[in-house]
Amino acid sequence: MSYIAFVEGPLFLIAATVFVLGALWRVIGIIRIGRKKDISPPKGSEAVGFIRGNLRHFLPRGIFARRTWVHIVGGYGFHLGLFVLVLFAAPHIVFIDERLFSVPWPALPRWGFIIAADIAFAGLIMLWVRRISDPVMRLISDWDDHIGSWLTFLVMFTGCLALQESHVFLRATHMLFVDIWLIYFPFSRLMHAFTFFLSRGNTGATYGRKGMSL
Repeated sequence: MSYIAFVEGPLFLIAATVFVLGALWRVIGIIRIGRKKDISPPKGSEAVGFIRGNLRHFLPRGIFARRTWVHIVGGYGFHLGLFVLVLFAAPHIVFIDERLFSVPWPALPRWGFIIAADIAFAGLIMLWVRRISDPVMRLISDWDDHIGSWLTFLVMFTGCLALQESHVFLRATHMLFVDIWLIYFPFSRLMHAFTFFLSRGNTGATYGRKGMSL
């Protein structure tokens, strides 16, 4: 079996299985912990508060925006850019079509891929520089934060190299880092991609039950 066949075949299946089962295990575990029973009479809807808590946090509050603009710009740039790359890049659509399911949407043109990649790279670099330069962020960051950032950077960087399709080794290297990233994901803080809505929703539900608005 060739290197490319291994990383896109058996190793990818193992990584994808670990990713799915690990993520489900983490999310179900959080849900099963539950919330402390509130015996006070409700003054509002927890469900509405859950939804409002998630939606409200997508917009930065003006009082904090000036002091956290690097985090806001970098965060939105990286996450939106990465979302576009993963779902709309032509090589990814071909890969998903061949190995998972048929994708009903069109692929990005090459110039769109380049713009999305630039935005994602700029956002990720901004977030990491803030992490190592801001005294508070540096204090609360550990190796998990840095490993997640660098793994994501390597996945994106090798993906850009593989875009030229000049050598099958570059594509295989990209897939190897993707497989490593998928395996690492459920056991790291990268899981915030799935758990952030539970955290925000829990806060919103608590405030909603008390009749308070975020």
